[in-house]
Amino acid sequence: MGVAISSWSLARTVSQAGQLGVVSGTALDIVLARQLQVGDPGGHVRRALEAFPLPDVAERILRRYFVPGGKPTDKPFRAKPMPSEKPSQHLLELLVAGNFVEVFLAKEGHEGVIGINFLEKIQVPTLPSLYGAMLAGVDCILMGAGIPRAIPGILDRLAEGKSVDLRLDVKGIARDEEITTRFDPRSLFDDGLPDVARPDFIAIVSFATLATMLARKASGRVDGFIVEGATAGGHNAPPRGKLQLTDAGEPIYGERDIPDLEKIGALGLPFWLAGSYAAPERVTEALQVGATGVQIGTAFAYCAESGLDPDLKARVLAMSQTGEATIFTDPVASPTGFPFKVVGMAATNSEAASYEDRTRICDLGYLRHAYKQEDGTLGWRCPSEPIEDYVRKGGDVEDTRGRKCVCNGLMANIGLGQVQRDGEHERALVTSGDDVVNVARFLKPGASSYGALDVLEYLLQDVDQPVAAG
Repeated sequence: MGVAISSWSLARTVSQAGQLGVVSGTALDIVLARQLQVGDPGGHVRRALEAFPLPDVAERILRRYFVPGGKPTDKPFRAKPMPSEKPSQHLLELLVAGNFVEVFLAKEGHEGVIGINFLEKIQVPTLPSLYGAMLAGVDCILMGAGIPRAIPGILDRLAEGKSVDLRLDVKGIARDEEITTRFDPRSLFDDGLPDVARPDFIAIVSFATLATMLARKASGRVDGFIVEGATAGGHNAPPRGKLQLTDAGEPIYGERDIPDLEKIGALGLPFWLAGSYAAPERVTEALQVGATGVQIGTAFAYCAESGLDPDLKARVLAMSQTGEATIFTDPVASPTGFPFKVVGMAATNSEAASYEDRTRICDLGYLRHAYKQEDGTLGWRCPSEPIEDYVRKGGDVEDTRGRKCVCNGLMANIGLGQVQRDGEHERALVTSGDDVVNVARFLKPGASSYGALDVLEYLLQDVDQPVAAG
């Protein structure tokens, strides 16, 4: 669901309806900073910061970023520190507060269950982000796009108020070498730490072998799995075996990529199925094969409560109505190396010509790769940064071919795109699951939009128990 598409408003609505509402945990530090700079419409962020258990931190963030009435639309957003293995105190505070705010607002005023979804590939912000969500009482953590083996044990230690370490993926280090990032909750509080509960941990997997390994060898308790198929939105697991492409250039998935649900079910943990399950018959099918329920992304991404820019939302719904909506599973667009599903839309970075016109820049840095420099220190590079910079840092020029700046594109998707120094406005890069071609089915006759409850009503017409993870 990208950045803030699965917003607190959407998750709150889904949770109040008796399901599991999930917010996206990606880049919530910059989401917080930019929402304040556009004036915090509705005052929701400031209301959440009033409840933040570190009032001095909240005050510093407001003083630095809040712009009454919002900044001029032709002026850039104020920058924040880039992620690194040793984040500044300011960045730590922004990460903790950003995750607290999103979960607090999602949980506000009801007793429903709220989860938060992180990408294992984005490692540096993970520890303070987890703690910020836990401070707000998050009920479960979901994580995929990698092997989140260390996370369950980290949740145990954070619930005990202990410092935590996370090993970083670093290119160029020896097999027996380890570089970590560290977070200590006590670095934020002068006095005693507040009590925080250990949330459940749900791993997002595509194969039974990964689910089995996590169930048996993770650093702590795994409480369930989301099993994602290749049609699910956003990042996909690469096909197993040698990469083969269609004539159009999309990865080919085969029999080996179909998850063995019998083996996953034999682990004795609840699991949800994801990837084109937004239909009542698919929900029934999931329950019949032993799943606890389904995860829904694309259908919620275009509902009224999602964080997607209203104009982009309307354009996609119109394309879906006329049969013009298309998805391209791009094997190289994302700097993560994972296939990435993009909606084909004019005047967005899904168009090669549109993206080639963009001045390459890496000014957010969430998908940068860590590498060991000749002097032994850690460096950072991104295949979508200026090519000469990437090569100068030891990167292979071939890695830059077709790479796109996912970070800036996803911020533009929610109306918080940067205005660069040359006056260029960052363009959107809309990501979705294959089901976007049919998403207009949720529109009632004569309507131009639909709500999250419309989706739930449609999906649950044949069942009478909570089954959907929003």
